[in-house]
Amino acid sequence: MKIKEFLGCTVLDKNAYEVGKVDNIDFDPETGKIEKITLTLQKNIFSKDELEIDFDDVATIGAYVILNKEIPKEEAETVEATIEVEEDEEE
Repeated sequence: MKIKEFLGCTVLDKNAYEVGKVDNIDFDPETGKIEKITLTLQKNIFSKDELEIDFDDVATIGAYVILNKEIPKEEAETVEATIEVEEDEEE
């Protein structure tokens, strides 16, 4: 797999819950080994958060990046916004 295919790849935790997408990769300049990957978490339409994962926590890389650990839901869940519309009462 080429790096450009890895970037943007969907990441699932060990329970197959979608965590986010690969945004960045940190390499050790001496060995060339991947140390960490940074995930972009879509929180809502206006904000995005990031989560750093050690490369040792990656179980497999293919169509998805699958982690060998669970990501707590509060770190990765999508926040839904609710809009309430007030209606004028007719008399």
